[in-house]
Amino acid sequence: MKLTDLPNLSSKRADALQKSGISTPEDLLMLFPHRYIDRTRVQAISELSGTGESVTVTGTVKKMEVAGFGRKRRLIVSIEHNHSILTGVWFRGISWLQGMLNPGDRVAFFGTVKRYGNRFSMAHPDVETLKNEGDTEELSRIVPVYPANKEFARAKITHKLIHSWIRIILTESNPSEFLPESICSSLGLPKRRDAFEMIHNPQNLKETGTALDRFKFEELFLFELSMARIRHRFVEKKQGPEMKEPGSYTHRFFNEILPFTLTDGQKQTLREIRQDLFTGPRMHRLIQGDVGSGKTVVAIGALLMAIDNGYQTAFMAPTEILAEQHYHTLASFLGDMDIEIRLLTGGQNRKLRQDLLTSIEGGQCQIVVGTHAIIQESVRFHNLGLAVIDEQHRFGVKQRASLFERDGNPHLLVMSATPIPRSLAMTLYSDLDISVMAGLPAGRRPVKTALRTDRKREEIYRFLEQNCSEGGQAYVIYPLIEESEVMDLKDATMGFEKLKKRFPGLEISLIHGRLKREEKEEIMQRFHAGEIQILVSTTVVEVGVDVPNANVMIIEQAERFGLSQLHQLRGRIGRGSRESYCILMPGEKPGKAARFRLRKMVETQDGFEIAEADLKLRGPGDFLGTKQSGLPDFRYADIVEDQWILAQAKEKAWQINDKDPDLKLPGHKQLRTVFEPYFKERSEYYGLG
Repeated sequence: MKLTDLPNLSSKRADALQKSGISTPEDLLMLFPHRYIDRTRVQAISELSGTGESVTVTGTVKKMEVAGFGRKRRLIVSIEHNHSILTGVWFRGISWLQGMLNPGDRVAFFGTVKRYGNRFSMAHPDVETLKNEGDTEELSRIVPVYPANKEFARAKITHKLIHSWIRIILTESNPSEFLPESICSSLGLPKRRDAFEMIHNPQNLKETGTALDRFKFEELFLFELSMARIRHRFVEKKQGPEMKEPGSYTHRFFNEILPFTLTDGQKQTLREIRQDLFTGPRMHRLIQGDVGSGKTVVAIGALLMAIDNGYQTAFMAPTEILAEQHYHTLASFLGDMDIEIRLLTGGQNRKLRQDLLTSIEGGQCQIVVGTHAIIQESVRFHNLGLAVIDEQHRFGVKQRASLFERDGNPHLLVMSATPIPRSLAMTLYSDLDISVMAGLPAGRRPVKTALRTDRKREEIYRFLEQNCSEGGQAYVIYPLIEESEVMDLKDATMGFEKLKKRFPGLEISLIHGRLKREEKEEIMQRFHAGEIQILVSTTVVEVGVDVPNANVMIIEQAERFGLSQLHQLRGRIGRGSRESYCILMPGEKPGKAARFRLRKMVETQDGFEIAEADLKLRGPGDFLGTKQSGLPDFRYADIVEDQWILAQAKEKAWQINDKDPDLKLPGHKQLRTVFEPYFKERSEYYGLG
C-alpha cells in the first residue's frame, strides 16, 4: 500500500508527514511512541482509595455544568456507578466536550484521581463513550502516545490519528524481515512484523521493551556489519609492507637507551604489534591506555621495527603543539641514534617545506612528525611502512582511509590520548584491533586529589610555598573556552599578577595560546630545566611536556572543565619521585553535574572509569569533542545504556561477515537487499566508496 491510501490524509496532513521525514508506510511504522499510558487498570469508583492513582473508571453522566468566569471558567461532569460519584474537571476544550457528552451517556474516564474528603475528582481525564455496560475491554489497554511537532499540530495530526493509520498499515501490509532466522532464534528476538505490533499495540509494557530491543539490535547490527565489511575490504585483504624481525635500532633502544623497565602492559602491546608487522596482513591497531601508561614508548618501538626493515614512518597528531611535542620527545629519545627525524606542519616557510618534501620523497627522512599536513597530496613518501596516529578520536575514518591509499599500504597504529569507554571503542573502532595497556610505568605515583574552596586559598598558598622551597614545581591552570577567550585570558593574566605579588621570591611565568611559538618553547624549556617554579597556563596550551619535577597542580574554576579534561591535566604531574597533589578549586557554587565531576576526580584515578562516567554525562558527540568520527546518530539505540545489545550485534555481524562477506547465501538474500544501500551510504560518508 501507499501512504496516500490512508483515510483522513488530506494534502495538508501529507505535507506535514513529508516535512517530518515520513514518506512511506514503513516510515510511519518507524515513528515509535515516546511514551505509553497504561489503561489496563479499570476500577469501580467505589473501590478508589486515595490521591495519585492513575486508573480508568466508568459510569453514567449525571450532571454537566459550566462554572466560573474568564480563566477560571471550567466544565464539571459528574458520573455515577453503583451510587458512587466521581467528577471530571476541564479548563480547556469545554465547547468540544459539551458537544460530545450528554446526561445519560455511558462513559469512561482515564486520569489521575484526587480525593477531597469522600469525593473523588480527575483533572482533564481522557474520555471515551461506551455503547453498553460491559464495553470496557477496548479501554483496558496500553495506549501509545506519539511524538508531536509543529507540523503535526498545524495539520491536526493527533496521536490517536497516527495510531489508527498504523493499525491499518499493520493490517494491510507485512513489513519484510531481513534479519536471518538463525539470529532471531538464537537471541530470542521477535520477528519484525511482530515487533511492530508489540511497539504500537502492546498487550503489556514488557512487550514494548522486548520489541524496542529488537529494533536497537537491528540498527547496531547493520552498523557493525558495515564496519566488518570495511575491515574485510580495506584492511584484511591488503598486505602490509613486508617486514622481518626487529633489528639493531629496536634492540639498542630497549636494551641500552630506555632508562626504565617496561610494564607488563607495554610488553604485551609490543608483542601484539610485532605479531601484526611480521605476519603479512596490514596492521590496523589501536593502543588504549590511561594517562601516563607509556603509549609513546610503545609507538617508538613500532617506528624502530619499521626503520630496521628499511621503511619510512610517519607520526601524525591533530594539532601543531602536539606534533611539536612528539617531535621533541622522539628527538630526545632517539638523539644518539643515526635516525633522521623531521617536523612537518602547515605554518612552515616555503624553503624549509621544500627541503622537507625532498628529504621525504628521497627516503632520507626516516620519521616524519606532523599534523594532517602529512596526508596532503604534495607529501610523497619514498617507502612509507608505518603510520602512527595520536589522539585518534579527532581523526575520522575518512582521514584514516587517506593513509590506506598510500603506496605500499602502510601498517597503521593509532593511539588514544584519552581512555575510551568500551562501548565507544566497540563502535568507533570496530575496524581496529585493540590493545589495552593497564598499569603505570615504574616511577609513576598516584596523585593525591583534593577539592578545596576559596576559603582555603591562603592555606594552599602556604603549602605551595613550602613545596617550591623544597625543590618542587607547580602548574596553576585556568580554563579557556573559545567563546570567551578574551575574558578567560584576562582571568589567567590577573591570576598570574596576584601570584607574583604573593610569591615575590619565586620565579613565575605565564603561558597561553596567543604567545609566539618560540616564546612558548622557551618558557616550557625553562620550566623543564627547573628555572621556573610556578607555571600559570590556560588549557589552550596542551601542557604535554614531561616535567618530572612538577608535582603540584592547582586547577582554578575547576567546575568549568570536563571530566576527561581534568584527568588529562592531572596526568601532567606524578611523573617523578615526589609525592604529587592536584587541588581542584571551583570558582563559584558548582551545579549538580559539576559537583559529580569534581567528586569523581577525588574518588578515582582510573581513567577508564572516569571516561565511562564522562560519556554518560555528556553523550558520545560531546565526549569526543566533535560530531565527526564516523559514529552515526542511532535512532533507538544508546551505546552507553545498550552495551549488551551492542556486544551481541557485533558478535553476530562479524560471524556473518566471516562466513559470507558478500551476503550471497540464500538465507542472507533479504539482508543483502537492506544492507547494500546502507553500506553504500556509509562508505561514501567515510570516503571509501
